[in-house]
Amino acid sequence: MIELVFLGTSSMVPTKERNHSSVLISFKGNNILVDCGEGTQRQLKFAGVGISKINKILISHWHGDHVLGLPGLIQTLATSDYEGVLEIYGPKGTKEKFKHMFKAFEFDQNKINLEIKEINKGRFFENNDFVLEVLPLEHSVPCLGYNFIEKDRRRINLKKAKKIGLKEGPLLGKLQSGKTITFNGKKIKPDDVSYVVKGGKVSFVSDTLVCKNAYTLAKGADLLICESTYCSDLEEKSEEYFHMTAKQAASIANKSDVKQLILTHISARYKDAKEVENDAKDIFEDVKCSYDFMKVKI
Repeated sequence: MIELVFLGTSSMVPTKERNHSSVLISFKGNNILVDCGEGTQRQLKFAGVGISKINKILISHWHGDHVLGLPGLIQTLATSDYEGVLEIYGPKGTKEKFKHMFKAFEFDQNKINLEIKEINKGRFFENNDFVLEVLPLEHSVPCLGYNFIEKDRRRINLKKAKKIGLKEGPLLGKLQSGKTITFNGKKIKPDDVSYVVKGGKVSFVSDTLVCKNAYTLAKGADLLICESTYCSDLEEKSEEYFHMTAKQAASIANKSDVKQLILTHISARYKDAKEVENDAKDIFEDVKCSYDFMKVKI
């Protein structure tokens, strides 16, 4: 099961209720931060998540409201016997930004093993359980959108397996991994006793104008987490600052066959997020406005 916690849901200016941008995605021992706005490590504590469990950070872009939590988080990890490698991914210029960061905030880098990679498009991580994909968006600085895609998995139909005499063990394990076996002189294919469960897909579309890659990322997503800085009556202002409106986010969800839309990066001008949510509902029904510490499972 994919679990998400929204740690920060405001835009450039935080409010009493909304912190700067960050979402935590947890899956099979992996804890991935998408952006790390100011105060993120404190939000993690409030959410009951140990920061030493973070093993990947995905940076959308280098505006302060998305990255100012990085120095504090990394500094804390460096003094807490962090084990393993902290993988950090971001757009072009990320390595240079970290060089400047380490000059500005003095601490022993040898106490933490960082692996910093600059990415732009395509699949950039894969293991047995999930893949991570990235595409560039259209913002005022280099900006990336991300996909978290759970791999399809097979489940054994125990009734069918029992019917032909198969019991739990290595043979069922091979069938579950998609391999054909021979049992009692007969070939048994995976489809004979198992079925495929499609993996979930979560798409993250951060700060951007409406663009082709936003649609590409969102295509067929179980959940689209999309920036929605303004309501549609401020579309001109939204475009001026390279952002999207609630209706534009809803249109992407609608045209991309998305199952559920969650809006984030909400302007501080909106005291009641229902205004933003209702603006999107004119186009896409299954939509919610995120709030800090909101939890979602897929």
